[in-house]
Amino acid sequence: MPKMIFVNLPVQDLATATRFYEAIGCEKNEQFSDDQASSMVWSDAITFQLLTHGYFATFAPKPIANARETVGALFALTRDSREEVDGITEAAASAGGKADVRDRMDMGWMYNRAFADPDGHVFEAVWMDMSAAFAAPNE
Repeated sequence: MPKMIFVNLPVQDLATATRFYEAIGCEKNEQFSDDQASSMVWSDAITFQLLTHGYFATFAPKPIANARETVGALFALTRDSREEVDGITEAAASAGGKADVRDRMDMGWMYNRAFADPDGHVFEAVWMDMSAAFAAPNE
């Protein structure tokens, strides 16, 4: 079995969250989705499991954090170009999220923008020129 990651995220409104993740490029896997969960496939190795708060709580040994008020994790999603970084960030804003929740980062060889989903979970869209990255001085 290949190594994969399933990121389980609590969401207030499953339909809204599902539309948001479709807008940023995920595909819904109906086989693992129902009225409590949407399985949103980002790639062959990465899936976001969107879970209603009630369902999420059955797996979590601690209270659910309010992602609009605290940050427990940052999720970085690579893109193939600066334009794709801008595109996913603008798609996120158009689908009910918030673009540029912090300043853009442009180091020449790396370009990064951050956005939040409708529940406040923070994502970074990142493009890197790997050949230039290895040649860049440590910053």
